[in-house]
Amino acid sequence: MIVVVGVDSSAHALKVLDHALEEARIRSAELHVVHVFNPPVAYAEVPIDIVAVAKGEREAVWSHLEPTLSAAEVPITRVDLDGYPPDALVDHASEVDSALLVVGTRGRGELASLILGSTSHRAIQLARCDVLVVKPELV
Repeated sequence: MIVVVGVDSSAHALKVLDHALEEARIRSAELHVVHVFNPPVAYAEVPIDIVAVAKGEREAVWSHLEPTLSAAEVPITRVDLDGYPPDALVDHASEVDSALLVVGTRGRGELASLILGSTSHRAIQLARCDVLVVKPELV
């Protein structure tokens, strides 16, 4: 059995990862920790080394999560993907026949989600497996 979790370099990613680790432990499942690099849209005519940007982002994500991953008591597979995060996460979850997809929400609100998109909303709509959405702490 496999649980898939989507992560980034945000502080909230640690809470999402903690929930996913607990779900994997309860289910005696392997955890696929997935980071999806979504190339930025460049509006200026400034050359961008997209490979270097992707490498830097991935290094930031994995170093941020390393202490938690190192202490995990379930089998972990780290996965780096490129693309639109909700679609890449759902595709990976389908490919590995995941029992659960765990994602976070940034709590941007309806208007911002409409304009910027919402990984959690799209994952809920597209995933064939159950989706656990982890909300951020309320301040």
